[in-house]
Amino acid sequence: MTSAGAPAHPHSDSGFDSARRAFRAWRRTRPFWAGLLVLLAAAPIIYFPYFNLSLGALSVAMSTTAGAGSLIIGLTLIVLGGLLWFQPVIRFFAGCVAVFLGVLALPISNFGGFFVGTLFAATGGLLALAWAPVDADLPDGTVGPEGEPGNG
Repeated sequence: MTSAGAPAHPHSDSGFDSARRAFRAWRRTRPFWAGLLVLLAAAPIIYFPYFNLSLGALSVAMSTTAGAGSLIIGLTLIVLGGLLWFQPVIRFFAGCVAVFLGVLALPISNFGGFFVGTLFAATGGLLALAWAPVDADLPDGTVGPEGEPGNG
C-alpha cells in the first residue's frame, strides 16, 4: 500500500483551519496592521486623562482640563481604525487624519498618552498611507514600468 494519494494534512479541514484561512484572505485585502495600530492608539489617549492611581492614602489623578478633547480624539481614532478594516478605499484620508490626530494628542492628551498613543497613531496612519491593494489579475501582484505586468 502506498501513501502517494494520501493528503499531507489529513485534519486540515477542521473549522479552525478554515476560519484561519478565511481570516488570512480577508486580512490581505485591506490595511489590517494599520487599522490595528490606529485602534490601539486610542487606548492610552483615552485612558490616561481619566487615570487615578492610589498609593495607600495618597491618590494621584492624571485628569486634565482637556479630558473631553482626549475622548474625542480617541473615539475618532477608533472609528478610523474600523474604517481602515472595513472600508479600505478611504485609506489615504484615514491615514492622514490618524497621523494628524496622533500629533494633535501631544498637547491635548498628556503628551499623546505618554507618547505611546502618538507613536501608534502615527505608525498606523503612515502604514495606511503606504498600503496599496494588490492587483489580482497579475500572477505575482507586480506591475512593470508604465503599467505593464512584471515578469514574476
